Amino acid sequence: MNAVTENVSIDASIADLLPDLVALRRDLHAHPELAFEEHRTAGIAAQAMRALGLEVHEGIAGTGVVATLRCGTSARSVGLRADMDALPMLELGRGAHSSRHRGVHHGCGHDGHTSMLIGAARHLARTRRFDGTVHFIFQPAEEGKGGARAMLEAGLLERFRCDAVFALHNWPDLPLGHAQTRPGPIMAAADRFDIVLRGRGGHAAQPQHTPDAILAAGQLVTQLHTIVSRRIDPASSAVLSVTRIEGGQSHNVLPMEVRLTGTVRSFDADVQDRIEAALRATVDGVALANGIAAEVDYVRYYPATINSAAEAEIALAAARAVGLQAGVAAHPAFTSEDFAFLLQRCPGAYLWLGQGRADPGPDGERSLHHPCYDFNDNALPLGVRWLCEVAELSLKRSP
Repeated sequence: MNAVTENVSIDASIADLLPDLVALRRDLHAHPELAFEEHRTAGIAAQAMRALGLEVHEGIAGTGVVATLRCGTSARSVGLRADMDALPMLELGRGAHSSRHRGVHHGCGHDGHTSMLIGAARHLARTRRFDGTVHFIFQPAEEGKGGARAMLEAGLLERFRCDAVFALHNWPDLPLGHAQTRPGPIMAAADRFDIVLRGRGGHAAQPQHTPDAILAAGQLVTQLHTIVSRRIDPASSAVLSVTRIEGGQSHNVLPMEVRLTGTVRSFDADVQDRIEAALRATVDGVALANGIAAEVDYVRYYPATINSAAEAEIALAAARAVGLQAGVAAHPAFTSEDFAFLLQRCPGAYLWLGQGRADPGPDGERSLHHPCYDFNDNALPLGVRWLCEVAELSLKRSP
């Protein structure tokens, strides 16, 4: 195991934690678990919290864990959240700690987030430089399955009251040692649409006898991609992408059914409403013009992640206090995050922590959700220090 490299300034107060955290992070990477199946990971987190003498609650929304650390007499409380799940994708990494579970890969760095939160708990438990309560929230199922919403439905904030909540995500587009966030939207709302076009099917040499669902699908893809550019104010930000088309099994058969799937990303509820309405109208128009039937299933699965202004400033102040080059992000990202559900219920902020594109390798790529992605262990001490500092600063804030 390689230690964290010398090009990162390491706070002496946490240096002794790092070898174990690096080993833990790599162990979690080698044993990834999918949404709501994070039994091993949750067990490791719970055991680590109990070893610190913390109050530990398991099984929240299935595999969620919350550990509580109290110090002093203040009634103020803060929540620190890490996601635990991996992605259903094949890892192509070549490291000794590559995934041992084929088709499951920590391609988004949640192994690093979990390790940093465990490190923060260890540091805060021994320093206790705060007055109040810290809740360490280990959340399942961030990757499209709504684990945060499930924990809220299980009574997370009723059982573990928080005056503010904070989370971070490693960000390969930022250099190591940098951090960004912003008040207001930081990540997009995520919608999914599934469209079924149904004709009657028939011989490809006799198209006059059957409506052509393939032709309708082609027209629909073109028209759907004009919705943002022609129906939405250019000053607003949105993305619509068709990501999958399925239909047909033979070269000489017009299929009876074609299916299309895609995603919409936006930051404003009115824009979201207009896009959904335009999509449904477009599908109806294409279906009518081609003499086919159509069904639309439109699901708004994650809202926009919207930081409260005061907590965004605390997040940036904490980043600067621990030596990160911190700044206000110029624009939100079109990626989505289910921490949004927590921010709908509680003030808080979400931070991008730079990790750079460490050890690019021959493919030259280490972006999130890439098959060769691996978390940069050099970011571990930076995340630990930020989590501790943001908790301490938040608890110092006057009620």
